[in-house]
Amino acid sequence: MKRKTLAALAIGAAALVLGNAPQGGPGLSAAVAQAVSLRPAVGKPLQEAAALIKAGKHREALAKLREADAVAGRTAAENNVIEGTRFSAAMGAGDADAMARAFEVLRPTLSGAQQLQYAEAVAGTYLRANQPAKALEWANQYFAAGGTSAAMKTVQQQAQFKSGDMAAVLKDALAAVQADEKAGRVPAQDRLNLLLYAAQKQKDAASEAFAIERLLIHHPRPELWTQVLAELPRRKGFSPRLGLDVYRLKMATGNLRGAPDYMEMAQLAAQAGYPEEGRMVVEKGLAANVLGQGNEGPRHKRLLDLMVQRVAEARAGQAAAVQAARDAKDGDALVALGLVQVLRGASADGLQLVQAGMSKGQFKRPDDTRLLQGLAWFTAGDLDKANAAWRSVRGTDGAADLARLWTVHARSVKK
Repeated sequence: MKRKTLAALAIGAAALVLGNAPQGGPGLSAAVAQAVSLRPAVGKPLQEAAALIKAGKHREALAKLREADAVAGRTAAENNVIEGTRFSAAMGAGDADAMARAFEVLRPTLSGAQQLQYAEAVAGTYLRANQPAKALEWANQYFAAGGTSAAMKTVQQQAQFKSGDMAAVLKDALAAVQADEKAGRVPAQDRLNLLLYAAQKQKDAASEAFAIERLLIHHPRPELWTQVLAELPRRKGFSPRLGLDVYRLKMATGNLRGAPDYMEMAQLAAQAGYPEEGRMVVEKGLAANVLGQGNEGPRHKRLLDLMVQRVAEARAGQAAAVQAARDAKDGDALVALGLVQVLRGASADGLQLVQAGMSKGQFKRPDDTRLLQGLAWFTAGDLDKANAAWRSVRGTDGAADLARLWTVHARSVKK
C-alpha cells in the first residue's frame, strides 16, 4: 500500500479514536499532523484497530495494536497515535489499567483541561470494574489537579464507600449537603441516605441526627418517621410523661399503628385533661376502620361513649376551670385549657388563654409548657409562631427532641 494512501487511512483511524476518546481530547488537527508521519507498518494495524473499535470489538482492537507495538524505532508521533487508539479501545473494553498506561504516554501532549477529562474516564472505568481503591486514587488526583465535575464527585464518594473509608464518605457527604443548602438547593435523597449510612457506621450521633432531619424535611417517608418515633422513647433519659406527646407526633405524621395505638393515645389524652382530643382520636380510628372491628369493637365504642361523657363534663366546668387557672400562681393550667380550646376548633379563644398562661409564667416544667404552646400555634395554623415556641425548648428528658421533630414536620408541611 502506498504511503500516501496509508496516511489517509491512519487519519481516518485517528478521527475514529478521537470520537471515542474523552470529549475535549487531542484535537483532529493534531491527529492529522501525527498521522501523516506514520509508516505503513504502524498505520496498517492502527487502521484495522480503528475499524474494530467502530464495530464494538474493543478487545480485538487492543490485540491488533500489539502489531503496532512490535514495530521498532517508533517515533513520538507514532506512539501518540497508538496510545490514543489504545485509550479508546481500553475504555470500550473496561480495561482501566491499559487506559492509565496510555494516558501517561499522552499526558505531555494534553492541556490541563484535557488531562482532567482523561483522568475522569480512568477513574470511572476503575469504579465500574469494581476496583474502588484505584478509582479513589484517580478521583483524588483529579480533584487535587483542580477538577470540579459533579459526576466525578459521585465517583469519588462511591469509591470511598466501596473501599470502606466511611470517615471520608461522611466528611464529603456532609460537606456536599451543606453546600446544597447554602446554595438553596434541595439535597438529593441518595446523598442524604449516604450521609446517614456513613454517620451510623462512624457512630456520629450529631451527623446522624442532621441526616435524618434533612431526610424528613426534604424527602419525608412514613417508614423513616416510623423508625424515628419508635426509637425516640427508647433513648436514654427519655421521660415516660411525654408518651402522649409522642403519640401526637405519630398522629400528625400518619404513624398511629393499629387499634392499640389509637386506644392508648385516647386514654392518655383523657387522663391528661384533653378529653376533646381523646374523642377525636377514637373517632378517627373508627372512621379508618381501625377501631370498631372484631371482638374488640364493642369496647372501642364504649371508649367513645366515655370520651363523649368526659367532654360534656369538661365543657360544663369550663368557666370554673378557666377562673381557677387565672387565679393560680403559675400559667400551666391556662396553657393547657387554651390548647383544649384550640383542639376543639376555637383557636382565637384558645390562643388567648395560652398567651395569658405564658405571660404568667412560673411553670412547673417550662419546656413541657413551651412544647404545648408550639402545638397550639401549629394546630391553629401559625407555623412561624409554633416553630419559635419549639425552638425555645431545652432539656435532656425528651422534650427538646420532640420539639425539634415538630419543627422538622412543620417544615415539611410548609413546603
